[in-house]
Amino acid sequence: MTPFMGELLGTMLLILFGDGVCAGVSLNKSKAQNSGWIVIAMGWGLALAIAIFAVGRFSGAHLNPAFTIGLAMAGQFPWEKVPSYIAAQFIGAFLGACLVWLQYLPHWKATEDTGAKLGTFATGPAIRSPFANLISEVLATFILFVCILAIGANKFTEGLNPFVVGFLLVGVGLSFGGTTGYAMNPARDLGPRIAHAVLPLGKKGSSDWGYAWIPVVGPLVGGSLGTLFYYAVFGS
Repeated sequence: MTPFMGELLGTMLLILFGDGVCAGVSLNKSKAQNSGWIVIAMGWGLALAIAIFAVGRFSGAHLNPAFTIGLAMAGQFPWEKVPSYIAAQFIGAFLGACLVWLQYLPHWKATEDTGAKLGTFATGPAIRSPFANLISEVLATFILFVCILAIGANKFTEGLNPFVVGFLLVGVGLSFGGTTGYAMNPARDLGPRIAHAVLPLGKKGSSDWGYAWIPVVGPLVGGSLGTLFYYAVFGS
């Protein structure tokens, strides 16, 4: 498998499981409806672990344009590979969201709440305040990336690293996710937001493009700062 396909399939799995748990919790007549934030946080943590297990040996499992760019800025990843990785991540995120739509096909019509439908695909703020929302995404992504790189510097029993990173995402979601839904990944938000815009979901309302720049810019800034900070303080 090529690194491009690794990133595409890995990001697709991340979104398939991650947006899948959001759909299960949010959509009407789902057996998981209203099961809560802890279920969503656990679902996303397991999604990340599964995706890393699946494609880590092929592409390094970046699964996130912010991580790819941050590593390149820190001199840990070649810039010439950045465009193909980012393209694969966005394509995979879009395809993963489309598969979630297919999985929950009859539930879109059964759900009248347009906000619940959008929240299945993309993030949104609990309190709309662009500056505060941007800071939340920057800070959460900064912490996530510093911790991921720190975890990678430790030696674990073979095969446990993805689980540890997955539980890190659970912790970040529980501690920092209540403000904006913790996108922390431009592809994770923008790819599914595009899917929301183009897929037939019945009455679906706006895709909230006025907010869409925050879960793109915030993670890019926070991820770059976090990666540069880690290598400046802890070394390679």
